[in-house]
Amino acid sequence: MSLVRLIYVSKITNQFAMSSLEDILQVARKNNEKNNITGMLCFNRNFFLQSIEGTRDSVNATYNKILNDERHHNAIILEYSEISARDFADWSMGYVPSSSLTAPLNLQFSGTTEFDPYSLSGQSAYQFLLKLKGTLPNI
Repeated sequence: MSLVRLIYVSKITNQFAMSSLEDILQVARKNNEKNNITGMLCFNRNFFLQSIEGTRDSVNATYNKILNDERHHNAIILEYSEISARDFADWSMGYVPSSSLTAPLNLQFSGTTEFDPYSLSGQSAYQFLLKLKGTLPNI
């Protein structure tokens, strides 16, 4: 089976509470381990930027569940591609806290110092997540 990576961005809704974040991570890690999904979630109180990796069927099924979550909306796929190896293989769902989203890093991969993942291209989002991954411990 071929592996794929899907990177998407979405905006939180009024149904989202900060306590929701821990629930999202806990459920995602449990389900992702069961379905051999790996990935990374980046969040800054306004936006989600997430990469998920796995088989095409598993990634598509996971993304469809994500789309039905009322805590966010306006999901846009930035990248969907076949991959030869996982970049987040150590993480059932790595999490990047907003404190890691520095102005210089944002500027490096987008046109602004503010974190706005809608302004990222698929390749920029991927490189951005890889750079963040290098700054965090395995989760």
